[in-house]
Amino acid sequence: MAIRIGILGYGNLGRGVECAIRQNPDMELKAVFTRRNPGEVKILTQTAQVCHVDEAARWTDRLDVMVLCGGSATDLPAQTPEYARLFNVVDSFDTHAKIPEHFANVDAAAREGGKTAVISVGWDPGMFSLNRMYASAILPQGRDYTFWGRGVSQGHSDAIRRIAGVKDAKQYTIPVADALEAVRAGKDPELTTRQKHTRECYVVPQEGADLAKIEEEIKTMPNYFADYDTTVHFISEEELKRDHSGIPHGGFVLRSGSTGWEQEHRHLIEYSLKLDSNPEFTASVLVAYARAAYRLSGEGAHGCKTVFDIAPAYLSARSGEELRAALL
Repeated sequence: MAIRIGILGYGNLGRGVECAIRQNPDMELKAVFTRRNPGEVKILTQTAQVCHVDEAARWTDRLDVMVLCGGSATDLPAQTPEYARLFNVVDSFDTHAKIPEHFANVDAAAREGGKTAVISVGWDPGMFSLNRMYASAILPQGRDYTFWGRGVSQGHSDAIRRIAGVKDAKQYTIPVADALEAVRAGKDPELTTRQKHTRECYVVPQEGADLAKIEEEIKTMPNYFADYDTTVHFISEEELKRDHSGIPHGGFVLRSGSTGWEQEHRHLIEYSLKLDSNPEFTASVLVAYARAAYRLSGEGAHGCKTVFDIAPAYLSARSGEELRAALL
């Protein structure tokens, strides 16, 4: 019997989840929930319904997992606890500094509703988080480094678009090349946040907007831009569509460490991603963890979980026997 999935929010990430479900035969998209007029939202899955978010509570017996595809700035802090009382849920909350607070809020709601919630799923947080954990466990004497980009950050772009006077925007995260090479060379540099990355913003302002005020608000935004060297470019809507229509991303997680009685041997662990589509890859991770949420819920493992809490086998459609024969 297929795992019945609902999608809340039908932007780039929601469309990516719909495409990922198509690649997983044990899943079925049942409904997409939107704040827009449902009649104006066209989806790809002919057998699924499009409903207004106000109708979601009526679907509690018709969905196994709700995949939440809102933004981390304002949507998910409210939506995930709200829907975790009603459904098993998965989200991609990516404001690292606020994950402990978000976890506590969602855990309380999920336990109250007898549901399973998985938060902060994607590639960072998510796959990168797992690799940092594995590497630090294997090389306890060492240092972690994470570099993102060059690519479009959906969360940061969304945060800019919510600023008054902004019509549209794309934000690129760019690793500082010298810092990355120093880590690869085994120099174990001490790097500040500002020394590892720069941020480049392309902003389409609304007519008559105060550009200086927008730029200042971007550069001083806590948790997003305040700790980085940030460049803001104001461009036309046509330029944004022509030159910045893609959503690529990627990055590197490295751990430099040592082993031996005198720590005489050096090691470098590196995990990297190069993504044509940030939202589609993130969506694919969300769908794998939706399977895990469904299985955990069936075992009565209610409350909030993160990628650290879930065994890898829960993500795969293959049986344990198949995994041991093919991948171990």
